[in-house]
Amino acid sequence: MSNSAANSPEVGAEKRPTNFIRQIIDEDLAAGKHQSIHTRFPPEPNGYLHIGHAKSICLNFGLAQDYHGLCNLRFDDTNPVKEDVEYVDSIKQDVEWLGFKWEGEPRYASDYFDQLYGYAIELIKKGLAYVCELSPEEMREYRGTLTEPGKNSPYRDRSVEENLALFEKMKNGEIAEGKASLRAKIDMASPFMVMRDPVIYRIKFATHHQTGDKWCIYPMYDFTHCISDAIERITHSICTLEFQDNRRLYDWVLENISIERPLPHQYEFSRLNLEGTLTSKRKLLYLVNEGIVDGWNDPRMPTISGLRRRGYTPAALREFCRRIGVTKQDNTVEYSALEACIREDLNENAPRAMAVINPLKIVIENFADKEILTAPNHPNRPKLGVRQLPFTREIYIDQADFREEANKQYKRLVLGKEVRLRNAYVIKAERVEKDEAGNIITVYCSYDPETLGKNPADGRKVKGVIQWVSAEDYLNAEFRQYDRLFTVPNPGAAEDINAVINPNSLVVKHGVVEKSLANAQPEQAYQFEREGYYCADSKDSSPEHLVFNLTVSLKEGF
Repeated sequence: MSNSAANSPEVGAEKRPTNFIRQIIDEDLAAGKHQSIHTRFPPEPNGYLHIGHAKSICLNFGLAQDYHGLCNLRFDDTNPVKEDVEYVDSIKQDVEWLGFKWEGEPRYASDYFDQLYGYAIELIKKGLAYVCELSPEEMREYRGTLTEPGKNSPYRDRSVEENLALFEKMKNGEIAEGKASLRAKIDMASPFMVMRDPVIYRIKFATHHQTGDKWCIYPMYDFTHCISDAIERITHSICTLEFQDNRRLYDWVLENISIERPLPHQYEFSRLNLEGTLTSKRKLLYLVNEGIVDGWNDPRMPTISGLRRRGYTPAALREFCRRIGVTKQDNTVEYSALEACIREDLNENAPRAMAVINPLKIVIENFADKEILTAPNHPNRPKLGVRQLPFTREIYIDQADFREEANKQYKRLVLGKEVRLRNAYVIKAERVEKDEAGNIITVYCSYDPETLGKNPADGRKVKGVIQWVSAEDYLNAEFRQYDRLFTVPNPGAAEDINAVINPNSLVVKHGVVEKSLANAQPEQAYQFEREGYYCADSKDSSPEHLVFNLTVSLKEGF
């Protein structure tokens, strides 16, 4: 068997949808350019991962998995001012939760700081880098515009010796922050802004979460990223389209330093734009810091941890990423596409249970004793077992499931008519009791004892089925009903983010659930029959205070 065949994703694996990156890999393996593939997922630890990162995770780890290659987890930790170990830990957790495992130990760009410093020295010695003392404002003025070329820094022609000495002073903390930087000497007239003598090192007197106070100069992302890829022998460096122009700098750096060949190559794909969400870490951090949301893992956030807390599953997110595909075309995906994936997953896998969110008391006047009924945990999966339901004289149904009068389209309980209680008997509404304001507080019913698990013997047709919970043997529960956090499809374009916050993105209600949910585990999903898919909240729910988060409605647009 040829090596390319051995690494083919069709060998020993389900055939995956192809895309332009897979076609490139197939060609590279067939031509013998690479014997195997090695990818990497390189997040910056300056925030929690979001749904857009999930696409990148599934792509990079998925390619390595399908082609029997390797994928590194590498933290591009070049800005200690914004980075934190909390973010490092959350990123590890998210990647593992999605079902992927990185090669070896997690890597850090800071692992290579000594080598990066050495390569910077090499560029200085080759006359390809210089220490510049322009202020950030002056540097912007010298850079030019998209239609006008930049102009050379007055410090561009310093001698190699002077640059080496000044760079050493930067390294030793002898120059103040913002007073000097190391720039690559490329072309101030380049049509690509990224090639107009970009900064490759800057001074930051900040403690780094990995290297402590060893350094007070830190390399820039564009300088670090390509060298890290080369050190790790990455074959296919995959990033989003906004880095397309940066590929020129990626290649320039690697071609001008003495690093092992062959060099990695960068490929760009379109980022995930999800309707009605933000993926800007800066704006997401604003929502957290201003208390607009309950932290990074608020169920309304587009973060992976927020989606997890809301009840989304790894399988649903992987399927979503598979469906949207990998292209070079920027587009916005409708939120309903994500909801369809979790709805399909939970319909297949979530156990059923009964909850009454807006309780209305029912008294079954001709029923006297308590009876224990048996109900399946899933109608189509016997392996999920059964549960016990206490059936009592008094039960709760939802207020929306009863009307004194209704047309034929209303398939629930109507005064003088019958309905079936899920997994129980047929009942008939006989009369109601109201309070002084005219609100119904109790419905008095009768039940047909011959209808447990079967239709009425005389052929009466009962079409509606409603959920219920014993009013004598139940658990109180809090229900958090989540909606979109923003009122517009593109909140990132809003001048004032506060003006497009949905005031009804969270509605809290208090109702009851069946006793079988006493030990609901964090993030355990349930289909609350006729209500929606809910999960036990991982932060606030406990046996003493059950809290369930709405994951998604039973049907689209419900």
